[in-house]
Amino acid sequence: MIFRIKRISHRTTPHNRAAVKRVQEMVRDHFHDEKEENILKISSSLHDFIILKYRSIIFIAEGAGSDIQGAAILLHFPDLDFCYLDYIVSSSWKPGRGIGGALYERIRYEARSLKSKGIFLECIQETANFESDPGIRKENVARLRFYERYGARPIINTGYETPISPDDPNPPYLLYDDLGQNRRLRRKEAREIIRAILERKYKGLCPPSYVEMVVGSIQDDPVRIREPRYIKEDMTINVRSDVPMDQLIQLVVNDKHEIHHVTEKGYVESPVRIRSIIKGLHNSGLFKRSPVVRHNESEIALVHDKKYMDYFKNICSKLPEGDSIYPYVFPIRNRTKPPKELLVRAGYYCIDTFTPLNKNAYLAARRAVDCTLTGADKLLEGYMISYALVRPPGHHAGRDYFGGFCYFNSGAIAANRLSREGKVAILDIDYHHGNGQQDIFYDRNDVLTISIHGHPSFAYPYFTGFKNEVGEGEGAGFNINIPLPEELRPQEYENALGKALKMIVRSRPEHLIVAFGMDTARGDPTGTWDLTAKDFERNGRSIGSLGIPTLVVQEGGYRTRNLGTNARYFFKGLFEGMQRGK
Repeated sequence: MIFRIKRISHRTTPHNRAAVKRVQEMVRDHFHDEKEENILKISSSLHDFIILKYRSIIFIAEGAGSDIQGAAILLHFPDLDFCYLDYIVSSSWKPGRGIGGALYERIRYEARSLKSKGIFLECIQETANFESDPGIRKENVARLRFYERYGARPIINTGYETPISPDDPNPPYLLYDDLGQNRRLRRKEAREIIRAILERKYKGLCPPSYVEMVVGSIQDDPVRIREPRYIKEDMTINVRSDVPMDQLIQLVVNDKHEIHHVTEKGYVESPVRIRSIIKGLHNSGLFKRSPVVRHNESEIALVHDKKYMDYFKNICSKLPEGDSIYPYVFPIRNRTKPPKELLVRAGYYCIDTFTPLNKNAYLAARRAVDCTLTGADKLLEGYMISYALVRPPGHHAGRDYFGGFCYFNSGAIAANRLSREGKVAILDIDYHHGNGQQDIFYDRNDVLTISIHGHPSFAYPYFTGFKNEVGEGEGAGFNINIPLPEELRPQEYENALGKALKMIVRSRPEHLIVAFGMDTARGDPTGTWDLTAKDFERNGRSIGSLGIPTLVVQEGGYRTRNLGTNARYFFKGLFEGMQRGK
């Protein structure tokens, strides 16, 4: 059977809602005595962290045609640094192998990445004292053998196995899996953890007197764990060290970017940028290359003016191979009457004199949009991070204009697509102001736009990016500019980023888009700041710690000697932050 494990930590997308519903059905089928209120809580627990005081994470084993073959539900208690396995179900449960084994191995990796003390779980006792049916005892033995293979064994010499009521026929063991860390569970932490399980997981079910009895019964320090009964201790399976497929960063590269190669002296937006970044990411073990999927042009038309789109496509198709035109005539007062001559009209749609139009500019920009929308689709499929490694960049392209090497605002188009599934935040960390998304979303409240950039008094595009540009109409307060001085220390940049991240947290977006410019780095020909690889790593970790599904879209960055290194460190930090913050 071929399947893949996917992680679900929110239920906002149609795919996730359908998956959660299917998991609830599987739990009903496998646990006939489970109360309906507990099954319904599977859905609500994905977003009721503050109320429940634990986070719920669902893992599904998805077969061909998105058919769900199995599922596991892991509860994370971040204040006490432990995890609890709530359910693990499969359409064809075979302890020790197949779907059940793959799911448990995946949640062990998850718990380890969350820096947990271990996983706790319940398993029905296998002794004849509690279960007279030999068939059921055999099943219980099989489950205990399955968990023993991973080092998970019952905690003994406590009152946890005491029935809550006399009519409870078979109270469970509480098992502890230390995730291969060889750590002994101390009495104090065991009491805190078991209290949390009884009071939070079983809220309203366990009377206070029962909770105090169980917690008070824990006297051993460290607590005692039952010796292996069904396998040899040296046969236990280690926690996987490789990154699971569902955690890999989905890398989508513009495979047609090299057709847009402007060879004029001083034109820094060159194909070598992408090659340098790919080289830097190679062998990191964090990425999975995903093919580019063609998307309908209507997605672009939802963001960009149709007349501008038609002009861009038309002029590029008419230019000879190898020739470029640069805008040189610009409207001052009358923008309502564009020039008839296509070559002259370039200035009507452009905001500078150094962004050329040529035969392949449209084709490359169109492919960059496809890449970015493919990255957005990956988030909707359940991946936590995707990276659209594209050129030409896009964040200077507005609703009806181009400039700054940008033609279509790929990040804004992806944001508009994702906004149909819930709130979106765009965080622009390029050295230059993200004027394009400001223009596109200025009157909207479903997309929060934040830009950290060099002050427009000295940095391109010069006429936008001031603090008082905060949005208008319904969008008032949803556009945030954080302009910074020409020279600053890395700590000052971190402070600005921290401010931006707090605003993002308050807006509670379902998805985050990072307009990723590396022209903030030391030595970049278009910037004045001195961020190093370690700064990129710290900043990436801070962004990842938000735990929001994130699409990174490549923007600027032109010092090719350090592009690959800075990108590698940024994504290392982003990945590690996401592991901790999700």
